[in-house]
Amino acid sequence: MKLNLDLACPSKPEWIEAVMDDFPSFLQDHADCERKASSMAMSFVAKYPNRVEIIPELIATAVEELEHFQQVYELMEKRGIQLAHQIKGDPYVQKLLKFCRHGKDDRFMDRLLLASVVETRGAERFRMVSEAQDDPEMHRFYKILWASEAKHGHIFVKMALNYYDEKATYKRLEEFVEFEAEVLNGLEIRAALH
Repeated sequence: MKLNLDLACPSKPEWIEAVMDDFPSFLQDHADCERKASSMAMSFVAKYPNRVEIIPELIATAVEELEHFQQVYELMEKRGIQLAHQIKGDPYVQKLLKFCRHGKDDRFMDRLLLASVVETRGAERFRMVSEAQDDPEMHRFYKILWASEAKHGHIFVKMALNYYDEKATYKRLEEFVEFEAEVLNGLEIRAALH
């Protein structure tokens, strides 16, 4: 059973250039993404309390994402960067959400797989940020986050496999990965995680 996934396309080099050219804006967006990731994991707990097999892992993921938010905030504070005044909608995630089906069971599967794809893209991009850093502290920080996001990508696939046939799960995951590549390639490049 394969828990990790391969993205259909790499992030463009122009993306990391945009991030490094406006790192304060990237940090603000990164902080927002960590808050949203924590909320998303807890929203699964709230919406699916009967899915008891995955609740402990969802709670642990939510706590870990909130810890990441705290760590990003501390980096921002050291650099005199404030949190954004409002959490903006994420065009990347909004477009991926439109790909989710509407039936109760189908939507649950799709939301788990969406989370897996988003976390895997985050891992790829944190690797790029880590490798672009001159500051050893920032290099190490983003290297740790890269490993964590990759793990989360695996966790959400594993959660889906608790409830759905392996073949059907991987077929739908492949569809998500292909769609994600289209979405990514259609987005404006900006100093943001997505």
